[in-house]
Amino acid sequence: MVTDVIDAVAEFAAPRKALWDVLLDPQTYPRLFPGIGACEQLDTVDAHPTLNMRVGGHGIEVGLLRVQLHVTKAGEGFELHCPEHGSFAAVRLRGDGEHTRVYVTFFKAGRVHPVLAQLPNSTVVTWAQSGLKRVGDLIAGAPTSLIVNGEDSPVRLQAGVVKRMVSSGVVRTYRPDVGLKQIGGLAKWGFSLAGGYAAAAAHSPQRAAVIDDRYSSTFDQLHARSSALAGAFTALGFGPGTAIGLLCRNHTGMVEAMVAAGKSGADAVLLNTGLPARQVEEIVARHQLSALFVDSEFEHLVRYLPIDIPRFTSDDVPPDPGRTTLEDLIAMRQEPPRKPPRPGRLVVLTSGTSGTPKGARRPHPKGFGTVAALLSRIPFGTNETMFIPAPLFHTWGLGALQISTAIRATVVLGDRFDAEDCLRRIAEQRVTALIVVPIMVNRILDLPTHVRTRYDLSSLRIVASCGAPLAGATVQKFLDAFGDILYNVYGSTEVSWASIADSADLRMSPTTAGRPPLGTKLAVLGPDRRPVPVGATGRIFVGNHMLFDGYTDATPPDEADGMLDTGDVGYLDAAGKLFVAGRDDEMIISGGENVFPRAVEEALSHLPQVSEVAVIGVPDHEFGQRLAAFVVKRPGSGLDSDMVRNYIRHRVSRFSVPRDVTFLDSLPRNPTGKILKRTLIAPT
Repeated sequence: MVTDVIDAVAEFAAPRKALWDVLLDPQTYPRLFPGIGACEQLDTVDAHPTLNMRVGGHGIEVGLLRVQLHVTKAGEGFELHCPEHGSFAAVRLRGDGEHTRVYVTFFKAGRVHPVLAQLPNSTVVTWAQSGLKRVGDLIAGAPTSLIVNGEDSPVRLQAGVVKRMVSSGVVRTYRPDVGLKQIGGLAKWGFSLAGGYAAAAAHSPQRAAVIDDRYSSTFDQLHARSSALAGAFTALGFGPGTAIGLLCRNHTGMVEAMVAAGKSGADAVLLNTGLPARQVEEIVARHQLSALFVDSEFEHLVRYLPIDIPRFTSDDVPPDPGRTTLEDLIAMRQEPPRKPPRPGRLVVLTSGTSGTPKGARRPHPKGFGTVAALLSRIPFGTNETMFIPAPLFHTWGLGALQISTAIRATVVLGDRFDAEDCLRRIAEQRVTALIVVPIMVNRILDLPTHVRTRYDLSSLRIVASCGAPLAGATVQKFLDAFGDILYNVYGSTEVSWASIADSADLRMSPTTAGRPPLGTKLAVLGPDRRPVPVGATGRIFVGNHMLFDGYTDATPPDEADGMLDTGDVGYLDAAGKLFVAGRDDEMIISGGENVFPRAVEEALSHLPQVSEVAVIGVPDHEFGQRLAAFVVKRPGSGLDSDMVRNYIRHRVSRFSVPRDVTFLDSLPRNPTGKILKRTLIAPT
């Protein structure tokens, strides 16, 4: 058991001033000392700065610790007081210009958390000294921000993949003939959508594969229908070396068309349903599409395309009696093609939030590694019922569909998202896994409590969100309302899933992007392409076997040591969790200080009067750049611009206070829910 007084000492080949500046920064503690998940400075009338620290983790219940910072002598000593527990830590710095010794004394440390009281003094000393060593590494610039989860060890990686596949039941079967049929499907079309549905049809032919608002198809039916459709594609000349476009909402027809394209060898370009007609025309020309499969409601977007580009109706409401539908093509009963030289690839368009969408060729999964990667962080199991309201033309919705075939999940599709309807589907279909983008999480939380409690959601055990950052306030509200079922996936079209935060990570650090899944290498690099220290901010690079096959119409991202530049900036903490500060092109320099809008967005998201917020950088004559905030208030809120600025002034640096605050009815978003910041204009 710990004693009332514990002493720890650490020595550094660093000037005292450098150590003092780092140790006095509240953000040092969640970044460099495991067990502290977050630290927020509170706006109080106390004489000393007051901090709220989230403490716990590793099986210890997460709680809030209120700490007061007392500077006893500037540059030489300070104390962290916990008045509620009657405990404190005293820190003293001694040394000359080149060497410094840090003395830490803990008083009544066992009162801070009941688990701590059961540990020996040596554990507390080691924890303090290890954290202080990271402080020294930060000052010295040690290259420590690199995490490898199996990617550099083929043996370890393969062992991890096998373990995941067996434990999840993906490759287990008690009938050799069924196993051979599964392998046959994968051998013909590889680890693609086509191969996945063929293997699932061999294992569980009568299990429901896809359920939408109109149809329900078993794995056997979907495999047979997509084979017939592939035969029609081949008869019409859509095969290897050609590409078709899909402009569809989430429904069975879109899935069948993607699978059929893979079987015929044709590439399928997934068009965003929110694009204007002009951009659709540009993409059709740029990708030299041989045909378009279009839902009837989007006919106006393709009306002025050249008449020599065949058009087919992908749902069952043709815009004119002469238009051929998917059902017509399937009814042709053409023989399915033999194995193509390679299965057709899926081309996903980037979100285009900062410009014109680029076409990114998604690779076919290489073996079971892609499935194992996701299963290593999210506990999907076989025979899930998976509801995917996230658009299938988006990397996350598509990725979930691809994973669903391996685990033989029944996929429920909805062509439009409505928060209450989502809860109704979960209750009626006994959905076990929900695949969403962050705006959908927000809309569910916006429902009144009495509406949410109408529906039995007891079957739901996974809510996986991806596509944009989840605000820390949103994470905490969701966990408190629905329990520890939330998973936050960070990734992109180019690198797939780079890191995943499970509910334990999010309880501890609500803003974290999590840890890299199996088979992933993640690094935070400086301008010299070397890793920065843990806790330091740099550019996020990712390497795995899921990297995209390049753009169809643009220069690929920068590369370093086999890893791709995500375009994001962030840091790793001492526990190996990733935090994303924002896009590299969103950072502004205000008065010589680097400022990221996301810190302000996170702070404002905790205001109960704020429904949504976006912050951008705008030119400023005095400071070079300044921040402008765009806020959507909750109904009946009395929030004004001065209240917003005062709130930020006490929580973030003075350079982060938005000079301009504009109130809007809603924020501009693309169909996947990402805020279109480039369309926001600050007052002049």
